Amino acid sequence: MTPEKVIIYDTTLRDGAQSEGIAFSTEDKLEILKKLDSFGVSFAEGGWPGANPKDDEFFRQAGGLKLSHTALAAFGSTAKHGTPPGEDRNLISLASCSAEWCCIFGKSWDFQVEKALCIPLEDNLIMIRDSVRFLRDSGKRVMFDAEHFFDGYRSDRSYAMKALSAAAEGGAEWLVLCDTNGGTMTCDIASAVEDVVLAFDVPVGIHCHNDSDLAVANSIAAVESGASMVQGTINGIGERCGNANLCSVIANLSLKLGYDIDVRDVSMLAEVSEFVGETANAAPSPSLPYVGEKAFAHKGGIHVSAMSKDPRTYEHIPPEAVGNRRRILISDMAGKASISEKLKEFGIDADAEESRIIVGRIKEMEAEGYQFEGADASFELLVRRLRGEMEPPFRVTGFRVFIDDAQEKTTSEASVKVEDSNGIEEHTASNGDGPVNALDNALRKALSRFFPVVKDIRLTDYKVRVLDGTSATAATVRVLIRSTNGKNSWTTVGVSENVIEASLDALTDSIEYAIYKDRREVNE
Repeated sequence: MTPEKVIIYDTTLRDGAQSEGIAFSTEDKLEILKKLDSFGVSFAEGGWPGANPKDDEFFRQAGGLKLSHTALAAFGSTAKHGTPPGEDRNLISLASCSAEWCCIFGKSWDFQVEKALCIPLEDNLIMIRDSVRFLRDSGKRVMFDAEHFFDGYRSDRSYAMKALSAAAEGGAEWLVLCDTNGGTMTCDIASAVEDVVLAFDVPVGIHCHNDSDLAVANSIAAVESGASMVQGTINGIGERCGNANLCSVIANLSLKLGYDIDVRDVSMLAEVSEFVGETANAAPSPSLPYVGEKAFAHKGGIHVSAMSKDPRTYEHIPPEAVGNRRRILISDMAGKASISEKLKEFGIDADAEESRIIVGRIKEMEAEGYQFEGADASFELLVRRLRGEMEPPFRVTGFRVFIDDAQEKTTSEASVKVEDSNGIEEHTASNGDGPVNALDNALRKALSRFFPVVKDIRLTDYKVRVLDGTSATAATVRVLIRSTNGKNSWTTVGVSENVIEASLDALTDSIEYAIYKDRREVNE
């Protein structure tokens, strides 16, 4: 009963856009559509024509794209009760949009029909059949999303199946079973899907929400019970608790269960995940399975020691299989094995004595409040300084920060004195939105005279953590700064009882790291 091939239907641009805090622009949606096409999914649902001007503009522009692998689908509903399909504005918009496929939803739960639509049960079946038929007669290919199917199946199996029959009679080419409230258990998904697959000649799909944290498991169970399409979103974004995460669905079905999946290369998963997250301005959770930054991160010394012998000891797949990478985290839990593996990332083959010295220094610094597991750049600088491989290219000889309380807005100004390795001093000042921003601007302004690469650096993230809440405003703080030069990103750390000083330490590390990398590229 299991399908020969599993079709992926991506609804990131429609269902994913209903996630709190996400608002795709037309350009965002077009770029994601092109990325999904390069990834090779069979369907991408672009939105709801006629619902808003942005979706109308998207379908207008998307109609001009030459997609190689992905069919564009438009979403909508069955006609309103009492309105003939040919006069229904929603269906007219669907019929006239650029998408080849239309996916319309209709009620399959008797409770919803009677309590939400407040119409006779038979009228709902007529609406489903006639709406699908109208779109087919308009030249569209149609799939039917049976909304609340599993709730309807539990409530009145006969009526839920009649809703599917009505869609099939109208000409639907797919029957998609929706766990709309996301509350169905996996065993119930499996048995209901098997029943539907046996009852209909039309192929069956699954659409799960994650309100019980089972969307991925339920999607996989549906496939194993005969469903041949999975609807979901990249990174699992979506309304409430989200939709089935296609990154996990695809990886599990392909790498663990051996299904033929309609994507070009599973090793593109991490890339697609990051692209969608960046475009949506909603970075994917680092703890996401397979594609998250932490998915293959190892901290415990015993784990790292075992992995240096064989990665299979603590990794269920090679990270490269999904386009991710292994990360060795450095902390006070690290041993010599962790340090040795981490140093290999930097091209350093340290002996036992060097590893012992580095471990000792890390433990001392972490006792002071430093944390290197999220600050690889500061860690690499520390190691290379301990090994005598580099001298600081500059030093800050003094700085001041001024804050002016203006009537409309508080402004900040910072002045810094820096000295390069030849003893040449530069003294400059700059304004900023806050004291740290002003200090960052002044520091880069001063150093750009000596190091042009500094002009390309910008901060992308700034985090402050109070390490001792009992000390109130005198507490030690840890500052983490993430920087980029447009090509690469790196994170540095600073610790002090003075938040400005901690910020300056992290800033100087960030700039020193960029200078080191630039010099290394030139020498190579």
